[in-house]
Amino acid sequence: MDKTKAVENLDKVISKVEAARLRVSEHHIVKIIGISKYSTSEDVATLYSAGQRAFGENKVQDLKQKSTDLEELPLEWHFVGRLQKNKINNLIDLNPTLVQSLDSLELAQELNKKLEAKNKKMSCLLQINSAKEDSKTGVMPEDAIEIYEKILNECPNIRLKGVMSIGAHVEDRNIIKDSFTTTKSIFDELKKHGAKYCSMGMSSDFELAIACGSNMIRVGSTLFK
Repeated sequence: MDKTKAVENLDKVISKVEAARLRVSEHHIVKIIGISKYSTSEDVATLYSAGQRAFGENKVQDLKQKSTDLEELPLEWHFVGRLQKNKINNLIDLNPTLVQSLDSLELAQELNKKLEAKNKKMSCLLQINSAKEDSKTGVMPEDAIEIYEKILNECPNIRLKGVMSIGAHVEDRNIIKDSFTTTKSIFDELKKHGAKYCSMGMSSDFELAIACGSNMIRVGSTLFK
């Protein structure tokens, strides 16, 4: 991908985000995370030169490779994939800005234990399986608030910053919207605990997610095509 294409792709995404957020409120701010899991370090560097700063990877080894390749750039790295327990120490050492995929109380407890051992802290989002799909991980919507509060109380080395969910994997936009609305209502409940981010929406549905209140989106193919 060359610089011209990167600028074109980023401008298109920003234009759509701007239109969507302004339909919510002129004060509604949306953060764009470029999901680079199928792209090269060179592509990330090109998008950086076009103005994109935050990127997400779903494998610890890929995050390590790209963050090492691009260590001279002031990039903001997010981990967005399923975190295996045997990779926790490796991820802690990489010190990502945000882990968006804390998908259970058990994982939070294990992560906290290893953070304590290293005397480190980590910012995370609680992943919610808002559509209750077997193919997705995450806590059930009806358990989300209780689990969020337990992590706050029991895992002092984890800084919970909000919630994340993936829209329902269906064609029906109303069902997708319902899954986003479910997550947003949980996020609103958690604002009293300092929840800042409601991360919903990917390349195929981020405009709908923003309409439902998302303030962080994860865009891959639209940016890197």
